[in-house]
Amino acid sequence: MAEHPLTKTTPVIDREKIIMPRYKVLLHNDDVNTMEHVLEALRKVFNFEDQECVRIMIEAHNNGMALCTVEPLEQAEHHRDQLISFSLVATIEPE
Repeated sequence: MAEHPLTKTTPVIDREKIIMPRYKVLLHNDDVNTMEHVLEALRKVFNFEDQECVRIMIEAHNNGMALCTVEPLEQAEHHRDQLISFSLVATIEPE
């Protein structure tokens, strides 16, 4: 006798066990943009508090580059593109 379609067991996918590759969004130092412009861009793109924006900006200034966030590829690409739209230099790379 055939099994009723509603009684079949369907495998359950545990979404927390699916590991999506994550990417770093990196802000690079430049000699063009003002500090205030960089802070405003970080606030708008990431909605970070002022203290976090200052930390990232100073790190990029002192080290040539700063980590803004780590996230899935599509979101990282979006944030990188937003930073670039503010005339900032930004890249992504695998975590």
